[in-house]
Amino acid sequence: MIERNKVSDWWRTRIIDMEPGRIHLRGQPIEDLIGQTGFAQMIWLLVMGDTITGHRATLFEAALVASVDHGPQAPSIAAARMAATCGVGLQSAMATGLNMLGSVHGGAGEQAVELYRECEKAGPEGLAESLDTWRAKHGRFIPGFGHRFHKPVDPRAPRLLGLVDDSAEAGAVSGVYAEIGRAIERHLAEERGKPVPMNIDGATAVIYAELGCPPPLARGFFGLSRSVGLLAHAWEQMEQGGRNKGPTPPEYRWTYDGD
Repeated sequence: MIERNKVSDWWRTRIIDMEPGRIHLRGQPIEDLIGQTGFAQMIWLLVMGDTITGHRATLFEAALVASVDHGPQAPSIAAARMAATCGVGLQSAMATGLNMLGSVHGGAGEQAVELYRECEKAGPEGLAESLDTWRAKHGRFIPGFGHRFHKPVDPRAPRLLGLVDDSAEAGAVSGVYAEIGRAIERHLAEERGKPVPMNIDGATAVIYAELGCPPPLARGFFGLSRSVGLLAHAWEQMEQGGRNKGPTPPEYRWTYDGD
């Protein structure tokens, strides 16, 4: 006979404890959380293992709100809408879009947190060297800065940074990473001779760094946030109808490079 603890210990978790008629999440009865805890706070509780309140909760929710959608030109949203015309269910359409999020589309927030932490270690005098080292390892793009569509400024970034400033003034966060982000912005402007403003990835990365999140969670939280947009667009496309929609109207053809 297999010992019970060998079976029960196959999966080990501090997230949930459950038996018939009882559900505890991170040690708190679910009935005490329902109606008392906001969804963003619930996300934080389950993922991070502690409660988030006040200015810190406001920052976290703001980062989630800011990243929900970026229109059908975003690969993840376009993929979800195309999938919705192929006869799959709503969740499959969402999953199709979510699976488009990778290191290029969806990974800049994680990378920006990593960069900010490297810049913090190097100190103000080592900023330029930190950026050069980053480029040598990862290529010429600095994650979290510049935007191919939103010029001269990504409207989400200043608002998020303003909330970080408010929280830092209240003593809820340090404000260190906001200053690092602004220092990078100034350096890039001087380097290129034109503004290279912080974008949504850079601004949310400031928040996640200020809140003490490990870099991979910046990508995870972005995917969670973007799932809201995926749901909205997939459902809208299902309501609009359409069958087997590709990335362009059928009268537009691709370029054939063969003989």
